[in-house]
Amino acid sequence: MTTQVAVVTGAARGIGRGIAVKLAEDGFDIAVADLESQRDEAQETIAQIEAVGRTAFFRPTDVSDRDDVFGLVEDTVRELGTIDVMVNNAGICQVVPIGDITPEQLEQIYRIDVFGVVYGIQAASAKFIELGKKGKIISASSIAGFEGFPTLAAYSGTKFAVRGITQAAAQELAPHQITVNGYAPGIVDTPMWTFIDEQMHELNGKPIGQNFTDMVGTIALGRCELPGDVAGVVSFLASKNADYVTGQTVIVDGGMQYR
Repeated sequence: MTTQVAVVTGAARGIGRGIAVKLAEDGFDIAVADLESQRDEAQETIAQIEAVGRTAFFRPTDVSDRDDVFGLVEDTVRELGTIDVMVNNAGICQVVPIGDITPEQLEQIYRIDVFGVVYGIQAASAKFIELGKKGKIISASSIAGFEGFPTLAAYSGTKFAVRGITQAAAQELAPHQITVNGYAPGIVDTPMWTFIDEQMHELNGKPIGQNFTDMVGTIALGRCELPGDVAGVVSFLASKNADYVTGQTVIVDGGMQYR
C-alpha cells in the first residue's frame, strides 16, 4: 500500500495537534511543523502519532517566511518520500479594539495568518504539480471569517481573507486536480482560547474564564468544541470522500452560526 503523507503547520499543540493525530489515525505519515520554540510540545505530538503506528518528524517552520515554507515541503518529501495533503493550520489571534491596532500588530497577524496560507498553497501546489499528484490543500479560517467579532477586527480580516484565497486558488488549481478547501472552527478549548479569554478579561473586566463560558453558552450543541471536532472535518477534506469538494470553507462550530 502506498504511503500517504500530510504536512500540518502549527501542529505542536491545540487544533494542529488534533489534526495531525487524526490524520495519522487515518493512515498518513506526518510532517509536524511549528516554531522552534514549540519543539518540546511537538515531540508530544510526534509521540501520539507514533503510538498509532505512523511515522512523523518535526520540522521547525516560520510560516511567515516564504522560503521556510517551501523548505518545509521539500524536507517533507525528502524525509517521508512524498506529500499528499497540506494543512495550513498555523495562526495567531489578537484581541485589540479597532482604534488601538498598531501597524506592527497588523503586519504580524497578516504575515502569519494570511501570508502563511498563501505560501503553503504555493509550496504544496508546486510540489503536487511536479510530482503529478492530485493533492489536497486545507487551510484554517474561523467563524470570525464569516462574521466579524468586536475586538477581533484584525483576526476577522485575516480569516475572511483565507476564505477568498481558498475560493480563488481552488479555481486556479482545479485543472491540476488539486482541491483547496478550508475549515472554520468556533470556540475551541485550546491555548489560543485561553489567551483570548485573558485578553478579553483585560478589556471588559469579567473574571478569568467567564468570557469563554459566555461564548460556550451560545453553542447550540451545548458544549465547547474540542480539537478532535475540527480534526474530523479536516479528516474528511483530506480523504477520497472529498475528491469532488473544492473552494469550500466548512463551518464546524456546534451550531453557533447557520450559513
